Amino acid sequence: MSKPVKKIMVYIDGTEQSITAAQYAICMASCSEAELIVHYVINTKAMDDLLKASIFLKDEELEYEHDMEADAERYLNYVNELAIAKGITITKKTSRGSVHKEIVDSIKENSVDMLIIGELSHIRSRMDEFYDETERAMRSVPCSVLIVKDPMKVWELYESLV
Repeated sequence: MSKPVKKIMVYIDGTEQSITAAQYAICMASCSEAELIVHYVINTKAMDDLLKASIFLKDEELEYEHDMEADAERYLNYVNELAIAKGITITKKTSRGSVHKEIVDSIKENSVDMLIIGELSHIRSRMDEFYDETERAMRSVPCSVLIVKDPMKVWELYESLV
C-alpha cells in the first residue's frame, strides 16, 4: 500500500495559529516521512486594494511591501529552525498575489496531498467569511485540508519528537 500523504503544505502568515499549524505539520512530516513545504504568501492584492482606496500612497505601499517581505523571510526561517530542531527538512516557498489563488496554484504545481492551516478566525458576518483568504483557500484546494486546533496539545506533540 502506498502512503496516503507524500507531500504536505502548511500555510503560514505570521499568526500564532499558523505557527501552531507549522508545529503540527512538522509532527505529521516526521511520523509519515512526507515532504514538507512551508508557504508564505505576500498579499499584494490587499496592498493594491489599499492603494486604490487611497489608504496608501505609492511610496507607503513599497515600504509596506518591503516589510511584508522581511516578515515572510523571518517566519519562514523561524519555522525552518523548528523543523531542523526535530530533524525535518522543509522546502520554503514565498509567493506574491492573492492568498487563496497562490495557495491553490502552489498545491496543484507541487502535487500536494494535504494542506495544513491554523484555526480559522471567528466569522462575525457573511462578508467576513467571503473575505477570509485562508477559508477561501481551504474551500478551493483540490487536496485534503487539516485545520489545527489546541495549541497546547500541539506543543506537547512537537516537544515529544526526538
